[in-house]
Amino acid sequence: MIAVDVWSDIACPWCYIGKRNLEAGIAAFRERHPGEDVEVTYHSFELSPDTPVDFDGSELDFLVRHKGASEEQAAAMLERVTGIAAAAGLEYRFGDLKHTNSRKAHELLHHAAVAGRQADVKEALLRAYFTEGRHLGREDVLADIAAETGLNRVEALRALRSGTHAAAVDADVRQAYALGINAVPFSVLDRRFGLSGAQPPEIFVEALERTLEARTSPPAA
Repeated sequence: MIAVDVWSDIACPWCYIGKRNLEAGIAAFRERHPGEDVEVTYHSFELSPDTPVDFDGSELDFLVRHKGASEEQAAAMLERVTGIAAAAGLEYRFGDLKHTNSRKAHELLHHAAVAGRQADVKEALLRAYFTEGRHLGREDVLADIAAETGLNRVEALRALRSGTHAAAVDADVRQAYALGINAVPFSVLDRRFGLSGAQPPEIFVEALERTLEARTSPPAA
């Protein structure tokens, strides 16, 4: 089994694209190697930890006010990433997006991991943020998403309100910095190879092949 650890943020448009490309790459790899399994674990990384829960403005406003882009540059950036997302089979609706702090969403991902449902919750959170325009800074919305993916809503809400998994989020972020990760998505395969960015599926296939080869090759004399 090849372990793939992915650092990402639910508020990162490239992370959703990277997730789709990784999934396509894994599917292609499994076709070549039916006996080889790949297990993906998602880790927390906060791109803008100082973002308020209730940000006053649109995604365009955020890029202009907090990232220093002009309105023209920001609009072009959003148009470009929307097109790339569409090519990956995703529909981004930046006009509906509720920009928010992603901290509690990361806590929910750790809660879901304990229950063995992280992959489902990760997909649901990204879809909710970029396509459905749901406010992922609000604990009740996150609890609803937990319930929609098969988790107990009351338990999820209790964990979010008590900060049960806050330390786990912090540990992920510390590990990312220790590994030199300063942008996401960032994937680590088998604790051997790092891959930065939303690479196309064929690059993920190549990385998985390389990982498998490194595992099965005899040591150098």
